[in-house]
Amino acid sequence: MQSASWFELNRHRLYSAMIVVAVTLGSLWALSIDNRFLYLLVYVWFGLIYGLFLQYGRFCMAAAVRDLFAVKVPRMAVGMMIAVALYAIVAGLVTLTGHSTFHPNVLGWHILIGAFIFGFGIVFTGGCASGSLYKAGEGNLNSALVIFAISFSQAMVVAGGSWFDGLTPAGWAESALAKDMPAELSVTRGWFDLFTAGYVWNLKGTTLAEIMGVTESPVTAVLINTFLNAVLPVLVLLVGLYVYYFRKGYVRRLGKSSLTLGDELAGIWNMCTSSKNTALAGVGLGIFAGLHMYVTGALRAHYEIFNFGELLTAMGYTNGLSIQDTVFDPGYWYITTQEAQWGGWVMERLGIDMMDNIFFGLDNGLPNPLLNAPGFMSIGIILGAAILALLRREFKWKMPTWETAFFAIAGGILMGIGARLAMGCNIGAFFATVTNGDPSGWIFLLGMVLGGLAGVKVFTKWMDWKLSREDSFGL
Repeated sequence: MQSASWFELNRHRLYSAMIVVAVTLGSLWALSIDNRFLYLLVYVWFGLIYGLFLQYGRFCMAAAVRDLFAVKVPRMAVGMMIAVALYAIVAGLVTLTGHSTFHPNVLGWHILIGAFIFGFGIVFTGGCASGSLYKAGEGNLNSALVIFAISFSQAMVVAGGSWFDGLTPAGWAESALAKDMPAELSVTRGWFDLFTAGYVWNLKGTTLAEIMGVTESPVTAVLINTFLNAVLPVLVLLVGLYVYYFRKGYVRRLGKSSLTLGDELAGIWNMCTSSKNTALAGVGLGIFAGLHMYVTGALRAHYEIFNFGELLTAMGYTNGLSIQDTVFDPGYWYITTQEAQWGGWVMERLGIDMMDNIFFGLDNGLPNPLLNAPGFMSIGIILGAAILALLRREFKWKMPTWETAFFAIAGGILMGIGARLAMGCNIGAFFATVTNGDPSGWIFLLGMVLGGLAGVKVFTKWMDWKLSREDSFGL
């Protein structure tokens, strides 16, 4: 009885320690096979760190959008802004070292539309791309369904045949056919290929410094990208959050009829620190996201590569590489593309040709999940969240109901479609972009917020209808 009682008291710590030991032993095993797997392991361990911070602050951009519009609480949005500002500063320093791996997103209408669809979906799933991963690490099987839906919806979108070809503008097809494409690919295969080759490839990715024509001085360019594109907008948004969501309660608690500038600044600081866990999570995520980019960039310089596919080729692993011998390897925190690869890899195993399209066949490849570096980053997030959730006794298996399962899958499908149209999610298309000087991230945020607002309104109406229906039947 005594040993059983000790186990019950300590089993959460034991399970948490087992995860750490398993990841450590797996890392040592990979390095014993080939020390160049260090590049992949960087993704693993930074994913673990992201998972720890996400769970610690219960950090989720879906919650930020939902809380603002549904209950008018700015806590999560404030934490998100803290993370953006700190990541921008660290990313600027990384850029000055010459180890930045960032590549800007292209500017176009697709970002706003894709982000709107993505934002609409996150309201129904209860978690954004990163939030769904850490919640899955807490034992939430609804979030696991979201990940499933995101993975396969993206794979089907990019390799979905000619379902929506008739809806694509004629100019896309003309532009796509004019491109010099590898013989293995047919750009007329599906609408997403036409969208990619006929529209996206005609656009340009840029930073604010490039738009302003200030690129001769690296220091000046970094200052513009860091402070004008990220830190200054963050400060403006924090002031807006304070004025519209926090100030009224703060004035009431302060008991003053008029506030001085010092009082207002103290109020903003009070807002930023009102939830220490969320604020600290924002600090940690911002710093480590920047460090991740630095370490990956340094390893690329050390191995003299640009893409992990080059290392895989040198190690003799060529299955699943793209036509260009590349795999998806962003070099920094990213999420949804590797999940699309998971779905595509499974469909490929089921006998569906998933490599005859631009997304997988030309650019990202379909590597074995055991060789998918960014994929291990997502797994690391799940495991990192599980470690902390176990230590905090917050891990609990949460089984979905038919209703929550439907919302998880439907919302996840919308998130997958939105992520592909916008070429990224709340991390890759917003968090990683604005912090590195790319203004397209703010467009994504606008679309995600508008989609979230629409989602909250629809969800609220549905809940009102459901409650009125239950009342009418006496349930």
